[in-house]
Amino acid sequence: MQIERPSTTSLLRFASGDLAFNLYWQSVSLFLLFFYTDVLGLPPALSGLIYMAGAVWDGLADVIVGMIAQRPNTSYRRFIYAAAAPLALSSIALYLPTKLDVAWTAGAALLAQISFRTMYALVNVPYAAWSARISTESSDRTTLAGMRMLFGALAAVIVVLATPWIGLQMTGDPTGRAGFFAAAILAATFATPLLLNVARTAPEMLHQPHAAAPSLRDCWRTLGCNRAFVTLNLAAASAGMAAALLNQSVLYYFKNVLSDPSGGPQTLAVMGLAGTLSVPIWTLVARRIETRTTWFAASTIGAVAAIGFAATGDDHPRLFLLSLQVVFTGLNIGFHAMLPDTVEYGEMRHGVRVEAMAFGVAALMQKLAVAAAAGALGLVYMRIGYVPAGPQSPTAQVGIRWLMLGAPALGLATAALLMLANPLRRGVHAQIVASLSTNIREQND
Repeated sequence: MQIERPSTTSLLRFASGDLAFNLYWQSVSLFLLFFYTDVLGLPPALSGLIYMAGAVWDGLADVIVGMIAQRPNTSYRRFIYAAAAPLALSSIALYLPTKLDVAWTAGAALLAQISFRTMYALVNVPYAAWSARISTESSDRTTLAGMRMLFGALAAVIVVLATPWIGLQMTGDPTGRAGFFAAAILAATFATPLLLNVARTAPEMLHQPHAAAPSLRDCWRTLGCNRAFVTLNLAAASAGMAAALLNQSVLYYFKNVLSDPSGGPQTLAVMGLAGTLSVPIWTLVARRIETRTTWFAASTIGAVAAIGFAATGDDHPRLFLLSLQVVFTGLNIGFHAMLPDTVEYGEMRHGVRVEAMAFGVAALMQKLAVAAAAGALGLVYMRIGYVPAGPQSPTAQVGIRWLMLGAPALGLATAALLMLANPLRRGVHAQIVASLSTNIREQND
C-alpha cells in the first residue's frame, strides 16, 4: 500500500487528462444525436437506435479492456500511449459530412460510433483505473475527483461555445455540418498531446506488483458481492441517464418549444460554466461532510429545482437547467471520489483486489445509462410525433418539455434511494485501508 502521498501538482497533472477526454465526450453527449437528426436528417427513432447501439458497445468494450488490464503488474500508461492517436482519428470520423441515402448514412454513422467507442475505451478505462493507484487516501481521491470534474466542466464550456461558433464562421449556421466536422478536428488536435503528457508524467503505484493475477471468475464474484460497488454504480447509472436526457433535451427544447434555436447552445454553455464554478464548492463540501452525504445534499437541491420548474412553467427554464447542472456536477464528484474506495472495500471483504475491471464495469453501467437515455428520447419523440428539422405540434412541444422535467426528477429520486444502501459512510474507508496495510505488513514479516 502507498506510503508517500502525491503532491497537488501530480494530482493536477493527472486530472488534466479529463480535459482531453471531455473534449471528445461532451461533443458526443451534447451534439451527436442532434447531428444525426437535424444535420444528417435521420429519423429520430433510428438516430436514437444508432446512438444506443454505439453506447452499448462502448460499455462492452470498457469491460473487455478492464479484463485485459486487470493484471496487477500491468502499467496503465501503455494503453494511453498506444491508443491516443487512433482515438483522435476515430473522433473526427463521427462528424464526417456525408451526403448519402438514409441506409448508407445510418451504416456509416454506426461504423464510426463503434470505432470511436472502441478507441475511447482503450484509453479511458486504464486512465480511470489509474486513479486508484494515485493515492489510497479518500481525501486525495476527493480532491482528484474535483480536479477531474473541473477539467471536464471546462471542456464542456469549450465544446458548447466553440462548436456553434465554428459553424457560424464557416457556413453562417451554428449547426451546419461543416462546423461540426471542423470542431471535431480541433478537439482531436488539442486532446491528443494532453493525453500523451499524462502517460509520460503521472505517477503510478502498483499494488502488490508481484502478486498473481486473480481469475476472472474471482473478479466477477468479488464485484457482484461488493455492496459498495453495486449500489454506487446503480445510483450513478440512474443519475447518468437523467443527466443525459436533460442535456440532450436542451437543444430540442429551445428550438421547438421556445422558438429560440440559438438559445440552446448558449444555455448549454452557461450550464457548463455553472458546473465548472460549482466544482470547487462540491469538492470542499465532500471533503468536509464525506461524499455519501454530499450525494443526498445534491439530490435534495435537484428535487427543489424540479418542483420549481413544474410550478412556474416556462418562465425560468434556465434557472432550472443551471440548478440541475450544479446537482449533476455534485453527483459526479461523489461518484468518482467513491469509486476507487469500493476497490479496497471489495479487497477487504473478499480478499481479491479488482481494480481495472471495476472501472471497466463502472464505465459499462454509465454507457448503458446513456444508451438507454438516447433510446428513450428517440422512442418518446417518435411517440409524440416529433418532425426532424420541421415545425412541431402542440403535443410534441408538451412532450419535449415534460421529458426534460420528468426524467431528471425520477432519476434523482431513484439514485438517492439506492445510495441509502451504500455502506461507505464516514470513516469506513480509512478503517479498511489501515486494516489492509496491517495485513500486508504482517504477511511481509
